[in-house]
Formats: sequence, C-alpha cells, structure tokens
Amino acid sequence: MKQIALYGKGGIGKSTTAANLSAALAGEGLDILQIGCDPKHDSTRMLMHGTWIPTVLDLIRERGDEKITVDDVVYEGFRGVRCVEAGGPEPGIGCAGRGIIATFHLLERLDALKGDVIVYDVLGDVVCGGFAMPMREGYAREIYLVTSGELMSVYAANNIAKAIARLSRRVRSRCTLGGVICNAKNIEGERELVEEFARRINSRLIAYIPRSRIVQVAELQKQTVVEYAPESDQAAVYQELARTIYGNETTSIPTPLEMDELESFALEFVQV
Repeated sequence: MKQIALYGKGGIGKSTTAANLSAALAGEGLDILQIGCDPKHDSTRMLMHGTWIPTVLDLIRERGDEKITVDDVVYEGFRGVRCVEAGGPEPGIGCAGRGIIATFHLLERLDALKGDVIVYDVLGDVVCGGFAMPMREGYAREIYLVTSGELMSVYAANNIAKAIARLSRRVRSRCTLGGVICNAKNIEGERELVEEFARRINSRLIAYIPRSRIVQVAELQKQTVVEYAPESDQAAVYQELARTIYGNETTSIPTPLEMDELESFALEFVQV
C-alpha cells in the first residue's frame, strides 16, 4: 500500500490536485482512499459530485466514536474512490488538528485504512502536532509539496520541508519527501523558480500543472477535470502526475532553506 500526503499553503489548489490525482489513479484500476485533513472539509467534494459528506469529528460529537460504522464515514465517489473528511471544531473553538487525530484512530479501529493508495490532503499553513500527524505517526510515507511561485506559497512549502526533515529522524515516522508539485499561477519564470527551489531543498519538481480555465468550469459542474473533460490537456497532466507518483521510488530527506536564504532565492527570480 502506497501512502502519500499532499501538503501546501491554504488556497494553493491542493484539494483540486488531490481529487484529480485520486480520480486519475482510480482510472488505472487502483483502489484509492482519499482523506481530507482540513477543517474546511472540501477535499473530496468534487469526487462526490458536490456532496458535503459528514465529517468524522461531527459524527463523534453527535454519537461518540463507539457507535460509528465504516459506512458512516467512508463514502464512495467517482470511479469508486473512497472518501473521508476529518472535519474540525466550531470556528474559534478547539484544536483543528484534533479532527485529524480522532479520524485516524477511528479509521484504524474500523480497519478502513486500506487500499492500493491512500491520499492524505493536509493543510500546510500551520504544521502543528495535529496537522503533522500523518507524517509523525507513520501514516504518510511520501510527502508531496504543492506550491506556486508566490513567495508565501514557497515559504509554506519550505516550512513543511522543515517538519519532514525533523520528523524523518523519528523511528516511528519514516516520512520522506517525494517531490514538489508546481500548481501554476502564471507568474513569469514560475516553473524555473519552483524547479530551482525543489533542487535547493534536495528534491525535484515532479509535475508542473498549468493554470487552466477548465479547472474552474469542471468545479462549477461539481466534477474533477478527469471526469468532466477526460480528453483535455489538463486531464492528461493529472494522469501523468498519477503515473509519476505511483511509480516514484526516489524520495529524499529535505534540506530546507533558512529565512534569509529563502528571501535571497526569491530575489534571484523576481525583477524589482
């Protein structure tokens, strides 16, 4: 079983990438489980044709975890992708990371953490204990950083690389960096910037996803691009990403940049 996690700054297109990746992997005949690890609980929505599935944390609050079954939390989406949403607390109350911890413990008890590939879609703005749990506790073995060429997106990716480097030293963790995915914002020199960033943190750019209107159109139709426009160039990009990740055997321990190095790096690519 291949266990991967996509981390990145909020709003970078991580969930769109994860959903299309899962759809493409399922198209290869693989059994896929996607777990949304974000309080917004929107990771699997396009796989579920717009349906907001119940979150694990909401169900635990309502019933207690002993009364929850697999069918209560695991829903079948496009191409049979099994979908789970961890959820989070009421805004301003409690710890969002707790939803992830509670979800994993429940799924383990229900023997639901299985399949050919498990895709964890994780918020990357804050690498606290809860959000780092997929890495820290050995659930996710390969981490993929989703970023654009914007400084704050690269900054978040670099912070996640710091967490991977630190956690990789733990015996139980066993997480490594599988590569960097550029979800483009159409910034001049963006591909070269992200490719060089990946090289400097001891990794590689494994996919460049161009910005395309078809992504927004598909989401308005409550579908992934892979379902809505399977013959499109954009769908081909996601299909190639799926093949690359599934066949990837090259991972690394990242060497994240210090803040002054990151700022100097950004200045190399931005014309002031």
